[in-house]
Amino acid sequence: MAGTGKTVTRVDLCEAVYQKVGLSRTESSAFVELVLKEITDCLERGETVKLSSFGSFMVRKKGQRIGRNPKTGTEVPISPRRVMVFKPSAILKQRINGQQANGKMNGEAAPSELSAETE
Repeated sequence: MAGTGKTVTRVDLCEAVYQKVGLSRTESSAFVELVLKEITDCLERGETVKLSSFGSFMVRKKGQRIGRNPKTGTEVPISPRRVMVFKPSAILKQRINGQQANGKMNGEAAPSELSAETE
């Protein structure tokens, strides 16, 4: 699933659970649906969902503001609303950027180690 640039779907997640955990396909599907439903329910209630080493899902309130119709330039009121935001953990950011938890690039020395070696 990693590094292919494809979109991972519920079916892909269910298949990964089936292959890696050993549940049946039906149980894997039910498990994935249960986790997603629990996350959704928490967010609907305005709760923050923190997943260690992954990140946090939060609901943020946006107040009313004035926007513009790009075609006509007319001012249009934008209603107050709630939006969901995701804040990745430092560990996830490092993994996405190819770094280990200690700041090293995978297979390379950390920048601080490089400067110490050249002195």
